[in-house]
Amino acid sequence: MRRVDRFAFAIWLLGLVISAWLVARAPFLTDMSAFMPQRPTPEQRLLTQNLTRGVAARLLLVGIDSVAPDQQAKLSNQLAQSLRESKQFRSVNNGSLDALAADQALLFARRYQLSPTVNAQQFEVPQLRLALQESIDLLSSSAGAFAGDLALRDPTGEMMRLLDRLGAGNTPQLNDGVWVTPDRKRVLLLLYSDADGGDLDGQQRAIQTVEQRFAQIRDSLQIPAANLYLSGPGRFAVASRDAIRADVTRLSTVGAGMILAILLIAFRSLAALALALVPIASAVLAGAAAVALSFGSIHALTMGFGTTLIGEAVDYALYHLVRSASSEPAPQSAFWRTIRLGVMTSMVGFAALLFTGFPGLAQMAVFSIAGLLVAALVTRWILPALTPTHFKAKSLVPLDRLAQAALLRLPRFRVLAVALLVAAAAVALARGDRLWDNDIASLNPVSRAAQQLHQDLQDALGAPAADLMLVVSSGSQAQTLRACDDLAKLLDGWVAAGKLAGFESPSTILVPPALQQARTDALPDEKTLRDRLQQAAQGLPLRVERLDGFVADVQAARLLKPLTRADLVQTQIGLRVESLLAGSDDDSAAIISLRPTTAGAIDVQQLRALLPKLPDAQISVLQLKEETDKLYGGYLREARALSMVGALAIVALLAASIRSWRGVLRVCTPLLGAVVLLIGGFALAGKAMNLLHLVGLLLVVAIGSNYALFLYSLRSGALSQTPSQGTLASLLLANLTTLAGFLVLSLSQVPLLSALGTTVGLGAALSLVLSAVWIGAAEPAAASSSSSSETHVCH
Repeated sequence: MRRVDRFAFAIWLLGLVISAWLVARAPFLTDMSAFMPQRPTPEQRLLTQNLTRGVAARLLLVGIDSVAPDQQAKLSNQLAQSLRESKQFRSVNNGSLDALAADQALLFARRYQLSPTVNAQQFEVPQLRLALQESIDLLSSSAGAFAGDLALRDPTGEMMRLLDRLGAGNTPQLNDGVWVTPDRKRVLLLLYSDADGGDLDGQQRAIQTVEQRFAQIRDSLQIPAANLYLSGPGRFAVASRDAIRADVTRLSTVGAGMILAILLIAFRSLAALALALVPIASAVLAGAAAVALSFGSIHALTMGFGTTLIGEAVDYALYHLVRSASSEPAPQSAFWRTIRLGVMTSMVGFAALLFTGFPGLAQMAVFSIAGLLVAALVTRWILPALTPTHFKAKSLVPLDRLAQAALLRLPRFRVLAVALLVAAAAVALARGDRLWDNDIASLNPVSRAAQQLHQDLQDALGAPAADLMLVVSSGSQAQTLRACDDLAKLLDGWVAAGKLAGFESPSTILVPPALQQARTDALPDEKTLRDRLQQAAQGLPLRVERLDGFVADVQAARLLKPLTRADLVQTQIGLRVESLLAGSDDDSAAIISLRPTTAGAIDVQQLRALLPKLPDAQISVLQLKEETDKLYGGYLREARALSMVGALAIVALLAASIRSWRGVLRVCTPLLGAVVLLIGGFALAGKAMNLLHLVGLLLVVAIGSNYALFLYSLRSGALSQTPSQGTLASLLLANLTTLAGFLVLSLSQVPLLSALGTTVGLGAALSLVLSAVWIGAAEPAAASSSSSSETHVCH
């Protein structure tokens, strides 16, 4: 081994060790946040954080069907109690009043701080007399037996007003005291796991606990037909992770197996296969290490995408094996002049992804760029040193002759190809605005059936998804709550006018501290209150002594400090506050969700026009669907621009190398044709393209340019001057390995991988066929006597 080879070999081994160390230390991620836009507005960021890490991410909706009506309450209550005892849930609610005991006790003790009607006038003699008369009427009515002590402990009715305000909106239907769907066919429970929304292992443990406890109770009650349905962000996240893990393992295994099988069938040699694995393994390890070093973690989908890197990196090994089998191998310098161009065009294509706002796509770009570069370098400097001196791969000349014969016939179909391109362009133009899918849901790995189940359970629980909301941000929590309270007065008017069905604001529960203090300051002292009650009760059939509990509660309320978030821990209403109020005491933001009436949607423009200008807070209207589509649409437009820049960069690179505008036109025409046929094909199939289809089109140009360059070099001899044997066969094998890598991805259940795999897999095949149609191949005689080259432009 020469000194330069020993040096290169040492660098390679050291690089493998360092790469393995980096990969071993890097965490592997499976959540889809890496494939979500990362430059949202502050309002969008608040919403995203709440949905992915906040209380909303801990939500689990439970439905149980095929249970007889007389057994629903027993099953529901036993399951709820069992889940509470598991200590894995912050909240378990099935409609039973027992679950709300802590909330009711807190609200009753704090009613004078939280009720919106508390003021000094309410405790004057006239108002107290009206309150006492209403209490007497209630006690003498048929509801008196249920009102009992409450009517005398709370004659002013603050608790009922507070409950009415907190319970505004739809509530689930009850059967024997537990929640059921309106048709009473399904039992309902609402759970909040103790695990953080980002803790997928914790979310999975919570889900398994529900499934296990349900199975035990179902068996104990002998209800074998009962079925459990689970939904919610945690459920979706865990299901997505499992799907990604399964897909990555399955597709990587199948893809790699197909590629290795192609090589083994072609060369019929384990030694040749072992040599081919050297640049492949080096590329995958280097790509993963580059991602770990750049991002601090590796997404599982990036490794799934690595299957395609195997299909491309193997091309370099293919050249080496074909060269070793050739009786007249081309000099290394002749090949590497072309291979460098192939590597550069592929790297330029992937480089465009580095500037997108999606970290997941940037990871894929880093992975591919580093992997392709290392694969080429290992083939150039390491593989020759590892190849035994007398090793000679099986000749591919028979396959080469078949490829030559096929390529010579394809130019005859040029007119047909032109007709297909014109038809594809016409179909694409006719589809117009429907060509692209601007809905970010197109990237959602959750199935439509799972999304529909979630919507059904959510509707039955009376908590429809908030598509329209107000975002209030301020410098402190107190200021934010005060702004929310000011807005609530405006929104109350909208509700009264029938413009809103209702709304939910954190200030409804966590009243601004200053307002709480003002209400307690309005409460009279004990002597004053007793004197006023004595006057108010004159002539009424009520002894004042029966109101001692009322007097004691008012005096206790006067001593209370304002209610804080800490006081709401371990309560249902505390979870509601957490879902609506984010940030710290010094930097706070809130969400006020709005519920439209059954008459129709809320007039957003009118809402924006009527929003008050508050000095200490910023208020904005956020339409979830509109904002996410707008956000995704912006990134899609950005990706189109980047793809165009990337394609132009590839063309510029080709022009600098070919130095002939006719040659550049001849090489680029089949690439443009492949893109047009793909777009037309998707349009004809009624498939709207998303961001990953767009990325795939760019990669089609990057990868397909190598096929066009290769055939152009055989025809013109422009890129090298050395004839060879088996080069067309190596081109077909390279295309097959690329197809194996990408088309396997098209079978993925993850839309991201499926869209990318389908686009690039089909595009690679079209690029090769159209390159042969437009450029053709050298005649056999010319190939042996002219200056056609062994310029296998690997990609």
